[in-house]
Formats: sequence, C-alpha cells, structure tokens
Amino acid sequence: MKIIMMMAITADGKIAKSSNHFPDWTSREDKKIFAEISKKHGVVIMGEKTFNTFPAPLKNRLNVVFTMEKNPPKTENVKWVSGEPKNVLSELENMGYKSAILGGGSYLNTLFLKNKLINELIITVEPKIFGAGLGLFGGDFNINLKLRELKKINDDSIIIRYKVEY
Repeated sequence: MKIIMMMAITADGKIAKSSNHFPDWTSREDKKIFAEISKKHGVVIMGEKTFNTFPAPLKNRLNVVFTMEKNPPKTENVKWVSGEPKNVLSELENMGYKSAILGGGSYLNTLFLKNKLINELIITVEPKIFGAGLGLFGGDFNINLKLRELKKINDDSIIIRYKVEY
C-alpha cells in the first residue's frame, strides 16, 4: 500500500505549537490541496491527538485514527485502530484501498518512518515561525529523499514533493 505523508510546516520546520494546536494557521491553498489529494486517495491516517484538533471527522474520506482507548466512541466515517501500522495497512488493503494519506502527528509520522512505510512526502512550507513546537518527526534518522516537485501555491507558500529512498 502506498503511503503519502502530507503535512504543513512552518519555515522553521514545526507542524504545531503543541499536540492540541488547532491547524488553522495554514493557507487556504494548502487546505484546498490537502482536501483534493486526500479525497482522491480516500483514506487519511492520523493519531488521536491530531484527530481531536478537528471539529468533526474529515468528510468524504475514511478517517483512520490510531488510539490507545480500549472502547473508542462509534463515530461515522471513523475507523479506530491500534497496534502495528503494517497490520492496519493490510486491513485497509483488504478493504480495497491502494493508497492512503498519513496526516500526522509527529509520533505517528515517526512510527511510520521507523517502519519504512512512507513512500512519499508532500510538504507545504508556510510563512510562519513558531520557534518551539512539534517537528515532522522525532528520533534519529538518516533517510534520503528525491525531489519530485516544487511548486509555489500562493505569494508566500510552497509545496515540496519528495520520494522517500530507504
């Protein structure tokens, strides 16, 4: 299954000020591109903290949410999961999905990268500086990326698309 990590970062590489920071700081263009690409793939995988920053589940996509809860609430269009990411991806493949968007947060991004499950990165760089906050990943990595696309999406924001080379 192809996994595309899609995240917005500040110029200093932060995805949020904290784990409960509402993602309202990204540009309108970034939000539009995220919606288009994630709807095309049909699945957005995220951690529970990321999911809880949204007012409601993302529409027209399956929201796959990693949780530690033993009895998560029944929520329409949300598949609560736990355990090994590889097992979750196998289950999604059995449901007919061929690709998915990984939408964070930092802990889940790190887990997927550590398990060599991310095939591509789509990163929007927004004209902000947070200083302190959460990075795309935690831990120590030495993974090469191959530039696929660099595109200006408004006067101040760009999208960078990389292939991950393990």
